[in-house]
Amino acid sequence: MSSRYLTVNIRAYLDKDELTYIGEESLYDLLSDFSCPNNPDVEYFLSHNAIEFTKKDQSVTYLVFDDEDASLVGYFSLTVKPISIRASNISKTMAKKLSRVSILNKETQSYTTAAYLIAQLGKNYSLPMSKQISGNILLGFALETISSIKYSVGGVIEFIECEDNEFLLSFYTKNHFKPFDTRITTSKNTEPHTLHQLLKFI
Repeated sequence: MSSRYLTVNIRAYLDKDELTYIGEESLYDLLSDFSCPNNPDVEYFLSHNAIEFTKKDQSVTYLVFDDEDASLVGYFSLTVKPISIRASNISKTMAKKLSRVSILNKETQSYTTAAYLIAQLGKNYSLPMSKQISGNILLGFALETISSIKYSVGGVIEFIECEDNEFLLSFYTKNHFKPFDTRITTSKNTEPHTLHQLLKFI
């Protein structure tokens, strides 16, 4: 990945035993510089949920900084979740790989397994265009982090959920994610809407 950027697990700012400890109040202040008007859910999560979710081990958020001026250019949040994948929605090759690490419900013809979820991924649009990180680099940091975790604990699947948006779907498929299902979701900021689920073998 680009040496221009630095990725920091926010636990480093919350753990009093770490030299990088700054405490919750200062961390909230740091996160207030983030803006993502195109996706209010991404912005809301960072400012309202990221710290609490990390403290409760529901997910862990990583901040990405520009190494030159320490500006916050983006973030991503990771967790492990069970997913159900219908056999009819994937290729026979994918089904064969999946069968090694999942349980097949013969009645529904669905595989159930645990997978790494990129729960949030967002870039900071409050920065000048010349300072903004590219989506490919930001996603690359998330995938690189998952690969590092996989080295220690195993796992073969990573997945992501995105809005019903042609640009986002094209972005993830170009990065080798394959659609496998959709779901309807609600949030405090938006009406019920469709999320596309895409997976990739690590």
